[in-house]
Amino acid sequence: MVLIRGSALAVGLLSLTVTMWTGLEERGAALAFGMLVLVGELARWSGGQAREAAPLGAAGALSYALLGQDAGRPSHHGALQAVAVVLAACLLGSVPHIALGRGATLDHLARRILTVFFAAVCFQPLYGKGVFRGWGGPAYALLLLALLVLTALCGAVLAAVPAHCRTRWPFGPLLREELRGLLGIGSAVCATGAVMALAVAVVGLWALPVFSLPLLLTQLSFRRYAAVRDTYRQTIASLARATEVAGYTPAGHARRVAALSRAVGRDLGLTEPELTVLEHAALMHDIGQLSLVDPVPAGATAGLPVAEQRRIALLGGAVVRQTGVSREVAVVVERQADPCREQPLPARIVRAVNAYDEKARDAGPGGPLRALEELRLATAGDYAPEVVESLARVLSRDCLTLPATG
Repeated sequence: MVLIRGSALAVGLLSLTVTMWTGLEERGAALAFGMLVLVGELARWSGGQAREAAPLGAAGALSYALLGQDAGRPSHHGALQAVAVVLAACLLGSVPHIALGRGATLDHLARRILTVFFAAVCFQPLYGKGVFRGWGGPAYALLLLALLVLTALCGAVLAAVPAHCRTRWPFGPLLREELRGLLGIGSAVCATGAVMALAVAVVGLWALPVFSLPLLLTQLSFRRYAAVRDTYRQTIASLARATEVAGYTPAGHARRVAALSRAVGRDLGLTEPELTVLEHAALMHDIGQLSLVDPVPAGATAGLPVAEQRRIALLGGAVVRQTGVSREVAVVVERQADPCREQPLPARIVRAVNAYDEKARDAGPGGPLRALEELRLATAGDYAPEVVESLARVLSRDCLTLPATG
């Protein structure tokens, strides 16, 4: 992470210094693209799980990096000016987000600087020497798309590395998740960036507002979708608290199980949609206890007879289905008490993490160690060994002293 930020800082300072020393080439184009990136940065959303928080800003920045002509006139702005203009616009657009304490601004800026620098260095020097000027029609468009795809792959790596350094989650699943994200908003960014560069080359800067409007509307739609998704999750969290409010489970149990289950699922390589299902199921895994006449002491269902565990799980799944939550969540809740070998992986994770939290929470300072050892010593029919070992890895990354896994 330090290397990425340091590289971005060095590239940014070099670009700003050289650009201020030599002056801006084609100031009208620089201002137009800078305003486009600025608008995109101001409109970017914060938080959530979006792979690209400012798609309009990304498309504008990449199209400027790959701009070869303006209304038929060759451009001469070069790679360093492209980075300098984008950096200045990003810094201005980040001011409101920094003031409000939103988002990981430093990582976002570092990724934007390095991806624009990569694209511009691959294109501008060769275009300036006339290598691409003889290319026309489909060949030139395919060239721009190819460069944008390579830039998107570079951006995926730059996004996965800081996440790995920050969370210590496995790099492979993080990178795969970033690459999957390219199929969504990433493909729209690449296509829009290529189209804007081609359109400006033919009709001039008036093409920018025309071709950026659809992506801006898409960005605003995504923000509304993110707000709806957050409300949906808050509703699930409120339903999960019903067992705590009624006195069936200890306070915070569902949230702890959900957070730890998500970490284990990520360690085991689950995709983002699968992690969302897992988290929601973990939040609601105890909701079947509301059907009990007498609460289980401390809500510890892991010690109940298997038949009783299954009855509570099935009742919980029935309740989940009535709430309108997705069917996948209900299935995980229903099957958390099935024999281990018959369970889907999310149900295995919820079962093991729930048992761990129940065993560890009231056992004193050594509770986490003893709880984990109990799970390891249990038969394979109780808890999946691969889930228990993943749980140990997750806990060890949280600076707990754990016995060596074998």
